[in-house]
Amino acid sequence: MDELVIQIVDLALREDIRNGDITTQAVFKGNETTKATFWAKESGVIAGLELAAYIFNKVDSDLRFKKHINDGDKVMRGDIIADVFGPSDSILTGERTVLNFMQRMSGVATKTRTFADAIAHTHTKLLDTRKTIPGHRYLDKWAVRLGGGKNHRYCLDDMYLIKENHIALAGGIKQAIKACIDHKKRNGYQWKIEVEVTTLEELDEVLAIGEVDFVLLDNMSTKTLTEAVKRVDGKIKTEASGNMTLERLPKVAETGVDFISVGALTHSVKALDISLLFD
Repeated sequence: MDELVIQIVDLALREDIRNGDITTQAVFKGNETTKATFWAKESGVIAGLELAAYIFNKVDSDLRFKKHINDGDKVMRGDIIADVFGPSDSILTGERTVLNFMQRMSGVATKTRTFADAIAHTHTKLLDTRKTIPGHRYLDKWAVRLGGGKNHRYCLDDMYLIKENHIALAGGIKQAIKACIDHKKRNGYQWKIEVEVTTLEELDEVLAIGEVDFVLLDNMSTKTLTEAVKRVDGKIKTEASGNMTLERLPKVAETGVDFISVGALTHSVKALDISLLFD
């Protein structure tokens, strides 16, 4: 398991268990074992099964986790997702932490799959953003991949992304691009450079300068996006962002952009309803 995930899980277990599960300690006689079953209480895409197995094993190595489906699979309401076998007290102690992760990740995966399916008839790829729960970005982006999306930047040192505030600080688009190119050369970096534009005039300026790999077409109308893609003419990769609702998404993809980034995949997702019940 990735070190970041280990740290997240350790924090979550400390947060929930603290000095012990006193209710379970009170009712547990010391020798009960059971099988508990995960059920889907609504339809969606499941994510977090690999993580659930890891968490239960961390709580108690005597617990055995058996999945009935795989991460990224669709479920219908009432479907059995997985079982966990072993000491009853350990299952109860790990239950809420496992469900919190699975429900969140499955919610992200479900929303991602819905958005990805909406543009499946085009060549456009769906991207996430850095609009994630602080400290949980690895898991949010993992869930996006399981839902059929692709990850954009994980963090600030993944690539150069020149946005409007960088442009203002640098004194203009040309100055900002030049500063990033110089920084890249000085440090021997191989990272790509992307520039955000909001108008066709700004796009023309970027194309005239050159030496960038992506252009972020932000908050443009569908008509303007169509013209922007035409002007780019395959010279660099295009990404559309801003106000990307499910209803609008197919029309944006049909303009021919290479990527669409959607912050809503992670910043305001609804958790998928999953329950864990003892047999």
